[in-house]
Amino acid sequence: RIHDAESHEVDRDGNPKFFLNNLIGFVVDGRLVRVWGSQRDITERKEAEEALRISEERYALAARGAADGLWDWNLEENRVYFSPRWKAMLGYEEWEIDDEPDEWLGRIHAEDRERVAETISDHLERHTPHAEVEYRILHKDGVYRWMLARGLAVRDAEGRAYRMAGSQTDVTERRNAEALLVQRAYFDPLTDLPNRTLFMDRLSQAVARAGRLRDYRFAVLFVDLDRFKVINDSLGHLAGDRLIAEIATRLRACPRPGDTLARLGGDEFGILLDVIDSVADAAAVADHVLETLSRPFGMDGNDLFTSASIGIAVGSDHHRTPDELLREADIAMYRAKATGKGRYVVYDSTLHEYVTRLMRFENDLRKAIERQEFFVDYQPIVLLETGRLCGLEALVRWRHPTLGVVPPGDFIPVAEETGLVFPIDRTVLYEACRQLRVWKERFDLPDDFRVSVNFSAKQFTQLDLAETVREALAATGLDARHLEIEITENALIENAEVAEKVLGDLKELGVRLLIDDFGTGYSSFGYLHRFPFDTIKIDRSFVSRIEGREGKNAEIVRAIAALAGGLGMEVVAEGVETLEQAERVAAFGCTYGQGYLFSMPVSAHAIEELLAGGR
Repeated sequence: RIHDAESHEVDRDGNPKFFLNNLIGFVVDGRLVRVWGSQRDITERKEAEEALRISEERYALAARGAADGLWDWNLEENRVYFSPRWKAMLGYEEWEIDDEPDEWLGRIHAEDRERVAETISDHLERHTPHAEVEYRILHKDGVYRWMLARGLAVRDAEGRAYRMAGSQTDVTERRNAEALLVQRAYFDPLTDLPNRTLFMDRLSQAVARAGRLRDYRFAVLFVDLDRFKVINDSLGHLAGDRLIAEIATRLRACPRPGDTLARLGGDEFGILLDVIDSVADAAAVADHVLETLSRPFGMDGNDLFTSASIGIAVGSDHHRTPDELLREADIAMYRAKATGKGRYVVYDSTLHEYVTRLMRFENDLRKAIERQEFFVDYQPIVLLETGRLCGLEALVRWRHPTLGVVPPGDFIPVAEETGLVFPIDRTVLYEACRQLRVWKERFDLPDDFRVSVNFSAKQFTQLDLAETVREALAATGLDARHLEIEITENALIENAEVAEKVLGDLKELGVRLLIDDFGTGYSSFGYLHRFPFDTIKIDRSFVSRIEGREGKNAEIVRAIAALAGGLGMEVVAEGVETLEQAERVAAFGCTYGQGYLFSMPVSAHAIEELLAGGR
């Protein structure tokens, strides 16, 4: 009978020792007659087994407690051990995933599978020191998560990989953060459109492509909204942002597939047309943009109208940089804006000289404000019945150091576009109020004598305009009833709601309100009952054509005068140049006349001589 037994002893130094005892007993007639045995020291083996047990226990604890999922791929048997954490990262219990490789590889996003397979293959073939790859893998909830897998092959003496083990880390949050940074770096947060940086990158690619391909042509459209600042200033930036977002939504339908629409900043958009046959292709897209923006935008129950000015530059192999091409489109856009807005212009070399002059003119205009080069002329307004001087219209002039006296028609549009019109209007307001106060003290002017001051349409988007006028009256000492504020119909059309509030505030100050160029707008009569006007000024285009046989213009003047009289308003006929015109407008019911028949605009000194002579 053979019997094996392990024994545990202690040597003379007190160290534990393990032995394996083999005993053989010899039995005769049922009686043990002899025992033979051997003893072998197995201390090292027992220590190795204990170390392995501790190691496996430590690995099991680490696998369960690790934040990363662990995997161990037996390449010879094609089985993979997935740690409980690996399975939990995908939303599964331990029993829901077995040891098939497809439990892993089959869940990887279709776009990433080939890349993962190549990464593993490269490492197994010893092309890389280790395997490392990021990929998307399907979670149990149906959403893909981003994972980072790292692995290392175990090889035999011949270098053949028979095992590969590694980890899987969830990097979804990092990936999302990186995507957000990319979004912020290359996309506009308000509209989700590409921003200027991304637009210029794609434009650079187009310029480079044009340099390589002789027949390749492309185009850039620079789109700038008209009068957006009026809306932004009057309704607030939140409303302005909502409008920009709505405009961006509409513009998405304008480019062709493959083109790039971007928000370049503020109210500026860019469109890169990747391939065109001729400039007609770019013009067709520009027409689509103009038509798209012509429809009203509904904002808080109100209809807002806007349009755009578009500059087109066609790219070819002669363009050295994307900046040059974008600048050409920008120059063409400014030309479109200067020629009436709501249109497009295609760049050519003559435009560069035009814009250079315009920029020089703008710089001169800024210096003119600093140097106080603006002065005021006055044109008399007379009572038609008696010819008595009863008022003056203050008209701004610019004494340019080299160009001489520049009329307002040449510089006011530039001043409005650049925002310089505000200090200019303020200068005229203060000077007109100051001058009339001086004349009232020096001359015996009637109580109804007034000075009229024109304000830019942009002024009526400023909710504090009444406060500006109040300060001017207080500073100069002029009574409010001697000041008349003129507003054109266009100012009302651009933003009637804000203009109504501003005009109401002005009326509370006691100043008089006059609607200028009456009859040239598309809804003039509708404004008369809505706004608190005291005076109507009939546009010179009607007055100049009422001589001889009476026709439509005469009837228009007669109708306006009758309507104003019925509403208790006074009427000024503007542009009266002949005695016949004066007699006719008086017969039609106009109270006052203004024009070259009585006087051209003259200096304050000439008005003083007129007043001093009692004329």
